[in-house]
This record gives sequence, structure tokens and C-alpha cells, in this order.
Amino acid sequence: MAERLRLMAVHAHPDDESSKGAGTMARYVAEGVHVLVVTCTGGERGDVLNPALRDDPRLIRDIAEFRRQEMAQAVAELGVDHQWLGFVDSGLPEGDPLPPLPPGCFALEPLEVAAEPLVALVRRFRPHVMITYDENGGYPHPDHIMSHKVSVEAFEAAGDPERYPGHGDPWQPLKLYYDRGFSRAKVEALHAGLLAAGHPSPFAEWLERWGTEREINITTQVDVTDFLEVRERALRAHATQIDPENGFFMIPHDVQRAVWPWEDFELVRSLVPASVPEDDLFTGLRSLAEV
Repeated sequence: MAERLRLMAVHAHPDDESSKGAGTMARYVAEGVHVLVVTCTGGERGDVLNPALRDDPRLIRDIAEFRRQEMAQAVAELGVDHQWLGFVDSGLPEGDPLPPLPPGCFALEPLEVAAEPLVALVRRFRPHVMITYDENGGYPHPDHIMSHKVSVEAFEAAGDPERYPGHGDPWQPLKLYYDRGFSRAKVEALHAGLLAAGHPSPFAEWLERWGTEREINITTQVDVTDFLEVRERALRAHATQIDPENGFFMIPHDVQRAVWPWEDFELVRSLVPASVPEDDLFTGLRSLAEV
């Protein structure tokens, strides 16, 4: 009897799952795919980005509990399962020179210590596809970079019975993707689409500052036309982490559907024959399972 398809998305903090690939996860849940979000840290050192909440004394006392509650609401919106890995947020160091990271944080854990619970979870959940960040973390937050490292380690090690013994029966995921949230092509399309529709664009200064860095590689675009609303509800659930007046929330869904109705990924490892570009993370795997 064929298996149900399974997708695991590994993220650094609560809210990352809702700002990176949430529409894709909601689409696959609707199709019957079993989706598990893994959150490596509790987000304990995250800033409060919502101006209306910055001075709330309850947040100052217990930001970690608020973020757990927000995560539960986002998970309910997306319809995914969720697992905490239980590591401590490293914070985003600022200054020149940068200060040292706090002792005991996620980014300072030895790789095998940090990867061990994820390897065990991969062996238990048995995903066919994994999603994470690139080697720069998508942006250079130490927890995002560490999430990349443990995800690649788990992808490579979970199927090897000689590695991490005592943490479940081996299981080899078959495809590994990096989330590719914002390419220059996407930002330019949204910027032009907003102006053409008579709306202000939050992207003009961003494009001016873009510079000449190498464009990211996109191999796979998943159409999330029907899941923009659920994606936004999930992100808004993380009330401490968003500014509801931010320009990103001002992009009408009809503009998004018209100019960029996809979420973007890069296929970086495949153990099944793959030909890119793709429009499905499960390309090459549909014959293995029925949903």
C-alpha cells in the first residue's frame, strides 16, 4: 500500500515558518500531504517589532510564552503539525566589533549535539522532502545559519545506520530544498505591479540598495494563488514579530496573484531523477505515495 507524502520544514524561530513557504505548506496540507514544521529555538531573544506591543510589561516578563502562543495560532491557521527542538535563541548580535554570542545558545552548540534531535525526528517522521535555508541562513542570523547546518547534517545522516545510533531506524529523505523568499526578479515584479495598479510600493529604496550581488538560483516555483489569505493570517498570528502597518501587508492579493503567485525554492539535493524547473516539491516522488 502506498505511503502518504510527507514534508518537513526546518526553521530557526517561531514566525519563520509563516514568512517563508507558508503558502506552499498550506497548499500541500489541502492536498493531503502530511506537513511537519520544526522550530529549532523558542525565539526568546527576538525583538518585539509591533509598535503597539513594545511597552507591554507582560511581554517584557515572558516573551517566550507569548511566542509559544503565537506559534500555536499560526500552526492552527496552516493546518500543519509542529515540533520544537528546544534550543535557546542566539539573538542577532549588533555592533562593530560584534559582541560574542551568549553561552548555551543554539548557534554555539556542537553540530552533532544540535543535529541529534533533528536526526531522531527525521527518522520518526520519515519525510520525503525537507526544506531549510541556504548556507547564509537566508540572511546572516546565527540561528538561521545553524538551522542550515543541522538540516543538511540530518538529511545526510538520518539514512545511515552507522551515524547517530540509538535514535531510531534509518530513514533517507529524497529531496532537499532551500527556501528562496525574495529574488530581485520577484521584488521588481511586485514593485512594477503595485505602481501599475496605482498603489505605492515599499520596494523602491530596496531596489536602489540592491547592489550587484549574485542573483539567487530558483529551480522550483509552487503556485500558492489560493493560499495567500491563509499565509497572511499565519504571519499575523505572530503579533509580536510583525508591524501590521508594514508595507508588505499593504500589497493587495490581486497584485500578488497577477505578478508573482508563487513561492520559490532551490533544489539542492535529489536522490531521485529530477529535471528543473519544477512546479512541485514532490516532482519525481508522486509515484511513491498517494495523497
